Amino acid sequence: MSNNQNQLALVKKDTVDVVADKVKQFQENGELHFPANYSPENAMKSAWLKLQEIKTGKQDGYRPVLEVCSKDSIANSLLNMVVQGLNPAKNQGYFIAYGQTLTFQRSYFGTMAVTKRVTGAKSIDANVIYEGDDVDYEMVNGRVKNLKHKQKFGNINKENIIGAYCIIDLGDDVYTELMTMDEIRQAWSQSQMWGKDQKVEKKGSTHDNFKQEMAKKTVINRACKKFINSSDDGSLIINHFNQTDEMVEEAQLEQEVEENANKEFIDIEATEHQEESTTSNQEDHQPQGDSDQAIYDAVGQEEPQATEADGPGF
Repeated sequence: MSNNQNQLALVKKDTVDVVADKVKQFQENGELHFPANYSPENAMKSAWLKLQEIKTGKQDGYRPVLEVCSKDSIANSLLNMVVQGLNPAKNQGYFIAYGQTLTFQRSYFGTMAVTKRVTGAKSIDANVIYEGDDVDYEMVNGRVKNLKHKQKFGNINKENIIGAYCIIDLGDDVYTELMTMDEIRQAWSQSQMWGKDQKVEKKGSTHDNFKQEMAKKTVINRACKKFINSSDDGSLIINHFNQTDEMVEEAQLEQEVEENANKEFIDIEATEHQEESTTSNQEDHQPQGDSDQAIYDAVGQEEPQATEADGPGF
C-alpha cells in the first residue's frame, strides 16, 4: 500500500468511521430516524469518494482537502450531512474548504429535502414575477395569503424581474414567502464575489446569466429556513440544519481574518446575515477544470447528458 493510501486510510478511520459510530449511537438512543429510502452508509460512501477529488481554492494552491483540512472539520461536515439525511450524489450539498476547515453546504435541493422531511410538506415551488404580471395577495396576521399570479408570456425577460415567491404546501396550510428584486439583490450582495459598491449583478456573472433560477433559489432558501426555524421542533435535525450554516459563517470569517492578517488595516463590517451567503464563493473553491460543474451545482439544474447549469445556495 502506498504512503498516500495509508494516509487516506488513517483519515477515513478518524472521520468516516467515527461519524458512522456516532450516527449509530443517535439511532440507538432514538434521537435520529431516517426515511426508508435513505442509507447513511451509502451517503457517506458517496461523500468519501467526492472528498478524495475536491481541492482547496487558488489561495491554498489547489491542494486535496483531505490533506489540508483538519480531521475534526471533516468529521463534523460528514456528521452534519448525514444527520440532515442528505447525499452529495443527489446534488443535495457539497463540501468547501476555508483554510484548514472543511464545511458541508446544502444546495437548495438539500434545503428543500430537509424542510419536507421535518415539516411533512407536500411540495415546495417557486416562480419569478416579471414587470407587467398580475399579482394579488392578502396579508393575514403578517403572513402572505392567497397569492395569485397571472403571468403573461410576453413579459418573460430576465431583465424585467421585479420579484419572486416560494410556496410551501403543507396540505392543511400554505406558507408563502415573497421577495422584491431589491431584497433578492440584497441577499446576493452578501456574496464574496459581489463588489463592495456593486448595486446590480455584473454582466456575464452567474447572477446575471441565470437570473431567473438564482432568484428562485434565493426565495426558496429564505422560505425554507424561515419556515423551518419558526417551528417548535428542537430536534437533532434542526440543530444540525442551523449548525451547518453557523459553521460556514465561522469558517468564512476565520479565513477572512487570516487573509488580512498581514495587512496594515483590517476592516470587517458587521452585516446582517442573509441565508444565501453560504454558497457564494463555491466557484473559487472548485478545483481547476470544474468551473462548469460549479455553475450547474449552483442553480441546481440537471447536468446535460455526457457532461449540470448554474448558480449556488444563492
